[in-house]
This record gives sequence, C-alpha cells and structure tokens, in this order.
Amino acid sequence: MNKSINLYPDEVHKASLGAPEYYPEIDDACEEINKATKGLGTDEDALIATLGSKNIVERCLIAYRYQEKYGKELNKLMKKENSGDFGFLAQLLSLPAPDADAKIIRKATKGFGTDEKLLYTVICGRSNDEIDILKKTYFKRYNEDLTILVSSETHGDIKKLYLACLQGMEETYDPKYHNASKAEEDAKTFYKKGKGRWGTDEAALFEIICKSPPQYLQMVDDAYVTTYDVKLQHALKEELRGKTKDAALFALGMKLHPYVTAAELIKNTCAGMGTDELGLSCAILRYQHILPQVMVEHIKLFEKSIGDRVSSETGGDYKQLLLEMIRVAWPGAP
Repeated sequence: MNKSINLYPDEVHKASLGAPEYYPEIDDACEEINKATKGLGTDEDALIATLGSKNIVERCLIAYRYQEKYGKELNKLMKKENSGDFGFLAQLLSLPAPDADAKIIRKATKGFGTDEKLLYTVICGRSNDEIDILKKTYFKRYNEDLTILVSSETHGDIKKLYLACLQGMEETYDPKYHNASKAEEDAKTFYKKGKGRWGTDEAALFEIICKSPPQYLQMVDDAYVTTYDVKLQHALKEELRGKTKDAALFALGMKLHPYVTAAELIKNTCAGMGTDELGLSCAILRYQHILPQVMVEHIKLFEKSIGDRVSSETGGDYKQLLLEMIRVAWPGAP
C-alpha cells in the first residue's frame, strides 16, 4: 500500500452528503424509527431492523433526513429512548461516521481520566485525509480544537504519539525518494533513537512511523531486520511501556498489517475477565467498511468468525444489533 487505508467510504471523503439526495428507502427507514420510538417503550427489534441493517452511507442519509422530517436530532432521540451498551451503539449508528468517531473521542477524554485504548484506536494509524476530516468534524460538533483537547487530556510519551498522528504527516509515496538507501538510513535512525542509546527518543521513533507511507515503512522494517535481526515491532516492545507501547504497536500495525491489527483489536475486546462492550462496539462500527477483509484475517488467526465471537461474548438486543451490522458488512459471512 502506498498510503494508509481509509476507514470511511469514498462518499464521506468526497463530502457528497453535504446536500444529499434521498430515496424512498431512507424515508421509509425514518418512518420506521419514528414508529419504534413513539408511545410507551421502544421497539428495539424495529431499531435493529432499520439502523442496524443499513450501511455507513445509508445511516448518514437517515441521520440528515430524520431531522428534516421530524425536527429533532436522531442521535439525541437514541440517547433518550435507549440505555446501556445497546443504547450507546444506537447513538453511534445514528451519526455520520466522522461524527461517531468524534463522539467516541469525547467519551474517551471526558470524565475521570482518559480512556487511552479508546482514544488511540480512533486516532492512530489513520490516513491524512481522515485525520483532517476528524479534526474538522470534532471542532464543528464540540467547538473545540481536537489537537488542543488531546494535548490537555494526555501526558507523557503517549501524548507525543497522539500529536504526531494528529499532524497528518504521512508522506506521499515516491519510489525515487522512498528507496532502499533511505530505508536503511531510517532503520539506523530508529535504532540510534531507541535501543542504540541511553534513554529512548520516543518522538523520533513516532515521527518515522507517522511520516512513512506503508509501502516504505515495510522497507524500513525489512532493513531493520537485515541489520539488527528483529522487526520494528520487537524494538517498540523493548523500548516502550504500558499504553504508549500498545498505542505505538497499534499505529505500526495499522500501517503494515491493517486488517490483522483490526482483527486482533476485536479479539482483545473480548479477552480476559469480561467483554469490553464499549471497545467492541466502537471497533465493529469503525471497521464496518473494511469488515470483510478483517473477517478473513480474524478467521485465519483465531479459527472463528467475528460473528461467532460476538454471539459467544454478548447477549440480548445488543448482540442482535452487532450481528446485524456484521451481516450488512458481509452478507452470508461465516
């Protein structure tokens, strides 16, 4: 790959939904949602069948159209009518994809302490275009600069990584510039700023990861193996600690092996004592556009489908909503 993958569909990048054209199915979905939330109690099955069964672009259209037809924000309606894991996922589904990511960042940074895992999985490893969309969306939605927010809510080495990612500094791949000689030079720099010195220069390591287009970063990794007999991943594991290590490995993985990295994240939300429902919801939502590729890697790695994992780790309406999202991403998925 000559640039980091996009998680949003092309329609989001083209901003073609700014003045959307609706079709009858969108109006029908809005009417179904309105019926499901009228009167005493909410019809969760109807919400699953409408919001859960739509792809990212269709949900964007529903969010815009619902407010036009009924004079209220669909996201606020979902918050009022639903609760728990199902309720928060319904809120995310009722937002355009960049707004959903902005809401996740808001949740990760507000309250007591910062949820670093929730934050770095949104920010790290994104393409320049999507970092730009995310910063503009966050400011529009919350009237707050995303870089300033992250700078004030995080500390230490992980803050250096976040700020590097938010610069959207990935270079455009140029084979004349991103050549074997430069890769060897950057591999040596990575060593000198890490294992080869007393005290790691984390910012220098993060800059190499963030600036390098994926195809070139793989060349740097290969050069590092040739010279030092280990991969960049191993070097990061040795030089970094805690959440900073996890975030840097995630950023590296999303460039070199994005579908494997996403599959591992989904699996890890279900590991240990209890399922991280919030992390699972955000991962399935964020990777829905690339879920078929992620599913293939998940089956290779863990010998079970994402649907099987969701079925065994969750329950009730929340499980059904997640399974519907998976079905939409890959109809007939194993």
